[in-house]
Amino acid sequence: MEFLMDILKVLSGLIVGAVIGFFVARQYMKKYMKKNPPINEQMIRAMMSSMGRTPSQKQVNQTMKQMTKYMD
Repeated sequence: MEFLMDILKVLSGLIVGAVIGFFVARQYMKKYMKKNPPINEQMIRAMMSSMGRTPSQKQVNQTMKQMTKYMD
């Protein structure tokens, strides 16, 4: 009986640790992505130019707004 309680304690500790680790890692990645966004205005301009269109500043701003909306 004591053996089962020890196993239960270890398993519950692992589960709690995994849950806490998930939320800490998630918060860290959100902070990192805000500080170092994976895409910037120059990249958007280059992408639109490669598709054969010259983007206006308004189009670039709209695209950046959509990208940051999905990162939050």
